Amino acid sequence: MWTDSNREPVLRKVAEQFKSDTGVTVKLAAKDFAQIPDDFITQVPTGKGPDATIAAHDATGRMVQNGVVAPLELGDTSAYQDVAVQAFTVNGKIYGVPYATENIALVRNTTFAKNAPKTFNEMIDMGKNSGAKYPFLVGLDPKQSDPYHLYPFQASFGAPVFRLKDNGFDSSKVAMGGANGDKFASWLADQGKSKNFNLNISQDISKDLFAKGQAAFILTGPWNLDSFKKANIKYEISDIPSAGDQSATPFVGVQGFWMSAKTKNAVATQKFLVEYIGNPDVQAELFKVGNRPPANKQAFEKAEADKDVAAFGIVGQKAVPMPNIPAMGSVWADWGVAQAEIISGKASDPKAIWDKMVKAIDEKIMKG
Repeated sequence: MWTDSNREPVLRKVAEQFKSDTGVTVKLAAKDFAQIPDDFITQVPTGKGPDATIAAHDATGRMVQNGVVAPLELGDTSAYQDVAVQAFTVNGKIYGVPYATENIALVRNTTFAKNAPKTFNEMIDMGKNSGAKYPFLVGLDPKQSDPYHLYPFQASFGAPVFRLKDNGFDSSKVAMGGANGDKFASWLADQGKSKNFNLNISQDISKDLFAKGQAAFILTGPWNLDSFKKANIKYEISDIPSAGDQSATPFVGVQGFWMSAKTKNAVATQKFLVEYIGNPDVQAELFKVGNRPPANKQAFEKAEADKDVAAFGIVGQKAVPMPNIPAMGSVWADWGVAQAEIISGKASDPKAIWDKMVKAIDEKIMKG
């Protein structure tokens, strides 16, 4: 089984227990996490790939399309967070054992803002009245904006990137066009004009400014909390405030384990993944080395002793999984460029830019 170096020590102990119980040896190979999807697609068909691998859920659709992953019998799916199971589901079948979730949320400096805002406008007003130099920060790129971080606001206008159906995402076309998409585009332009969104404030800059106590609110993930703690910033984590008339739902990323479609011992591989790695105690141990909320509900209850994990996990439970379909690969570039053009104020007609983007992405999807 492929794993990353962080999870390897925990999985080694689980593998030893599995061998003791079943007599089956699990060989672990540490890999660069980012390289796993491409290497898995390349090596599995040759018979040189692993029986199983650690992975992020959003590449699952591409794995299914390439025929390199096998569906799993997860058993009692209610043992896991719903969004985690949903993330590994393609065409009604589950292709992974989830173990951790990750998402962004609103972090506020409680010196400036005692209470969590319910709406975007309320947040901006609170930030402006707080005495902070920056009412609100979100890290952006001057050419590509950051569709991932801005997605909750887009979703609150009823313009999701793809429609989520009972058996997975509708990958035939994006769902962020039409009247709702146009409303978001206009709103985006307004945020650029008012400097609520600043393309010259990157992720690193926004993190540093918040850590220096210069901002009331920041939209970020758990990966930046250590900087805030070291700076002795008093903060709290809460839901992302809505800008439209619907909830501001961020993307949630889910990590888990795939089983190879070419494994020569599917029974043992399935047992190891589902019964051992899916075990609440094992998921609790994986949490300790990864610091991401566990996908298993029992393990999550233990992890909730950490108030930050609990807070991000609560936001994540109401989030939507990052689309796991191959069509998602056609979205990011045009999406980011259009956002940046609108925020910058260079676009005299935000709706026209947005509609052009939607058309371009749909054409890419049609071409496959």
